[in-house]
Amino acid sequence: MRAINIKNKFSKFNKNWHPHQIAVVDNMQVILAKLKGEFVWHSHDDEDELFQVVKGTLYMQFRDRTEIVNEGEIIVVPKGVEHNPCTKNDEEVHVLLFEKLSTLHTGHIKHEKTQTHYPKI
Repeated sequence: MRAINIKNKFSKFNKNWHPHQIAVVDNMQVILAKLKGEFVWHSHDDEDELFQVVKGTLYMQFRDRTEIVNEGEIIVVPKGVEHNPCTKNDEEVHVLLFEKLSTLHTGHIKHEKTQTHYPKI
């Protein structure tokens, strides 16, 4: 039981779209990720996802609209909703995610950006 310095944890990795686990709360994990450019259209059948923007501006694309999530804001993507996070203007965005341990990175979609292991930092 120690405080976790999120800024320090972000300094420990550079790769975009590669989540890193910083904590587990019951069956939920707290993840940090650096995002840049466009990700992959996907959904999660059985899990919601919470994104908190720590740095920058996240554009959460849905099939019918795009939600702009600014630094200090959160967005919850409900289970089953297709989404595609992205950034603009070559900006690297830092996010904290809160999701079930069972959540697959890109749902049932297999893509070159899909990660199957989240390093613990």
